[in-house]
Amino acid sequence: MKKFLKILLLIVLIVVLALGALIGWLSATEYKPASIEALTALHNEALPKLAEGAELNILSWNIGYSGLGKGSDFVLDGGENMRAADKATVQQYLAGISGTVSGGDYDLVLLQEVDVNSSRTYSINEAAALAFGDAYHALNYSCGFVPNPNTYFIDPMGKVNSGLMTCSNYEIARAERQSLPCPFTWPLRIVNLKRCLLVSYLPVDGSDKQLVLVNLHLEAYDDGEGKIAQTKQLMDFLEQEYEKGNWVIAGGDFNQVFPGALEAYPNTHPENWTPGVLEQSSLPAGFSFAYDLSVPSCRLLNQPYDPADTVNTQYYLIDGLIVSPNVSVETVETLDLGFENSDHNPVQLTVTLG
Repeated sequence: MKKFLKILLLIVLIVVLALGALIGWLSATEYKPASIEALTALHNEALPKLAEGAELNILSWNIGYSGLGKGSDFVLDGGENMRAADKATVQQYLAGISGTVSGGDYDLVLLQEVDVNSSRTYSINEAAALAFGDAYHALNYSCGFVPNPNTYFIDPMGKVNSGLMTCSNYEIARAERQSLPCPFTWPLRIVNLKRCLLVSYLPVDGSDKQLVLVNLHLEAYDDGEGKIAQTKQLMDFLEQEYEKGNWVIAGGDFNQVFPGALEAYPNTHPENWTPGVLEQSSLPAGFSFAYDLSVPSCRLLNQPYDPADTVNTQYYLIDGLIVSPNVSVETVETLDLGFENSDHNPVQLTVTLG
């Protein structure tokens, strides 16, 4: 019995020391971006400048790191897994995503959850695979090891390097990463996302003003305060840029439902995940939301996609855009791709710069 207890204590001691070493290493290597960071182009071409009065075709899409397609679930949504089953699955989803992005004749593309060197996506450089025109990538998740919240070291997410990517067929003069408030404290903070805005400045021919294009992915699994603080910073920034005379467009995954979305897609599984709520009153004066209620933009990842299972299949509308008063919305449509390659459907927007 004494020998057994000694062995047991030794095992416990080894586990505690290993856990302490891991937390220490993650704390020492924690991703700590500056408030504002200039970005280097991932892909660059000689491109024309925008023209005042131009009509622009824009796509915004959370691609779910090419690992959350129709066959996937996710542990934080009530599922079982942290990543795609194998590299071939990621490659299949990525090929489908690439086909949609390249086949739509888009002027501007805003993508979220784009991995560049992550264990969960088998080290595939998704940003390089999807980039075109002037392209910029901004990290919002960088961690050497992310454990599984249920099983810790069994089937962990592992190393993650992921973020936002903006691609343009018009010249981008400069782009920057703007940090958003992080709602988590140590030690949860070290394995969580460090949210940001990817802001691109596009010159407009014959004008001293610019199109300010904002790519975003706001907090998902917080208590709600993080979303509120991040949304306020976003709105303040949009208002400041419009007051300079610029055209302003912001788009992405808000992780908050748009006005009218709860009526269209009631949340019948709040025990798994509850999104925040965007209010019309949160917008700066004259700004407007652009979204499409007719098609859900996101599904709950509690199980692989099964639209026939109406009891357990949960939809949301949390993806869309915001435009300033000098930007006219011509059309907005959520493309119904059946969640084939991502847990989100892309949002397509056509606008005119007034």
